[in-house]
Amino acid sequence: RSDYPNQVNNVLGFPYIFRGALDVQAKGINEAMKLAAVHAIADLAKEPVPEAVILAYNIQNLQFGREYFIPKPFDNRLITKVSSAVAKAAVESGIARKTITDFEEYENSLLDRMGRDEKLVRMMQNRAKANPKRITLGNAEEYNVLKAAQILYEEGIAYPSLLGNKKYIKEQMEHFGINLDIPIIDPSDDDQKENRKKYRETLWKLRQRKGMNEYKAKRFVRQRDYFGPLMLKHGDTDGLIVGFSKNYTSVLRPVLEVIEKDKGVDKVAAMMMILSEKKPIFFADTSINQNPTAEDLVNIAKMAEFTVKSFAIEPRIAMLGFENFAAISETSKKVAKAVSILHEKYPKMIVDGEIQPDFAMNSDHLSDYPFSKLGTTPANTFIFPNLESANLSYKIIRGMKVAQVIGPILMGLKQPVHVLQMRSSVDEIVNLATIAVLDAQRREKKDKK
Repeated sequence: RSDYPNQVNNVLGFPYIFRGALDVQAKGINEAMKLAAVHAIADLAKEPVPEAVILAYNIQNLQFGREYFIPKPFDNRLITKVSSAVAKAAVESGIARKTITDFEEYENSLLDRMGRDEKLVRMMQNRAKANPKRITLGNAEEYNVLKAAQILYEEGIAYPSLLGNKKYIKEQMEHFGINLDIPIIDPSDDDQKENRKKYRETLWKLRQRKGMNEYKAKRFVRQRDYFGPLMLKHGDTDGLIVGFSKNYTSVLRPVLEVIEKDKGVDKVAAMMMILSEKKPIFFADTSINQNPTAEDLVNIAKMAEFTVKSFAIEPRIAMLGFENFAAISETSKKVAKAVSILHEKYPKMIVDGEIQPDFAMNSDHLSDYPFSKLGTTPANTFIFPNLESANLSYKIIRGMKVAQVIGPILMGLKQPVHVLQMRSSVDEIVNLATIAVLDAQRREKKDKK
C-alpha cells in the first residue's frame, strides 16, 4: 500500500530482493541480504531524485526530509541499486552459487533487461566521468538548470559552474533546497572586473569592423549571452550550455560572434539524437539553416558523419526527400546534387538519396534499390532538405514522448558550446552537458597530439 508519503510498500523490497537472489542463484534469502536491501533503499532516498520520478508525482521540490525518506515506487534506480546490493551480500555471505565480479556491469545489464534504450546515454556518462570538464550553465536561476547542475556535480559527470545573477541564484537554490558548493559567475559582480576588461578587449577586436565600438563592447560583456562565450574563448571554462529561456536564434547569435568555426566549415548546423526502441537515430539540420543549398547539405552531412562517429556509431546517411531516386522536383534535384557531390568527393562515405525516410529505415524497401550505397541496412542518420521538415519531425517525436530526444547538438564550432531548446527538461540539459564534456575531452586529446 502507498496511501501516504513514506508508507512502506512491498514493491520497494520484494521484487529487487528476489531479482538479486535469482541472479546469483542464492540458496535462500538471509539477514545479510535483507539488510543490504534496507541500506540500499535508505541510501537512495538521500540521493538527488531523478526527473522522471518528480514528473510522475508532480512534486518539484522532492528531497530527503519529513515527506520523503524512502524512495518512491516508480523510481527506476531501485532495480539496479537494491538488486545489486542484495546480490553482492549473497556472494559475500557465501549463500550464492554464482559469483558476480563486475557489479557496475551487472547494474547496466539490469537496465538493459528493462528494455530501456539508455545504453548510449550510460556509455556517454561513463566516458564523461572518466575525465570530467568544467561546464558553465547559463540561465542558472531556473530550477531545471540548477537541478541539472546538481546531477552533473554529484554524479561526477562535470565540474559545473552557474552563470547569472548571483544573489537571485542563491535565493533560488535556497528556495528549491538545492545545496551546491560550485562557482557562481555573475558578469556584473566586482570580482569579474578583470575578466570584463579582457573580455571587452576581445569582443571589440572581434567585432570592431562589424559595427562594434568600445562602448557597446563594455555594455555587452555584462550580459551573460556574451560573457559565457567569452569565458569559453579565453579558456576560463571547457564547455558552455546556454539558452533555456530565450529563442534559439537570439542565443546563438552571440555564440557565433565570439566562437570560431572549425576549419573548412562555412555554416554551422544542429543535430538531434533520437533514442528509439531499436537504436539511436540522428536528424540534421534541425535548428539553423532554413533552406540549405546542395553545397550546404554536403557540409551538413559531413559534420553529421563526424559527430555520429564520435558516439562510436557507424553513420549510414540518408539524404531525405519525398521521392525515391527520382529528382523531379526542385527540392529533390537539390538533394540529388548534394548526393552526387558526396559520392564524388567522399567515396567511402555511406550516404545516398534522395530517399523517403520510411524507405531508408526499411530493409525490404531498400532492397528495391540495389544500386544504393545504403545496401539493405537501414539508415541511422537523416539529413533533411530544409529546416521546417527537420524541426517539425523531431518536435513531433519529442511532443509524443515516444522516444528520448537529445540535442540540439551544435556542429561546426572550434569549442564545445550548445544552445538549449526553450524550457528544456533536466535530463535534456544533463545529456547536452555530457556531450559537451565528451567534446572537450576529444579536443584536449587532439591538442596534445
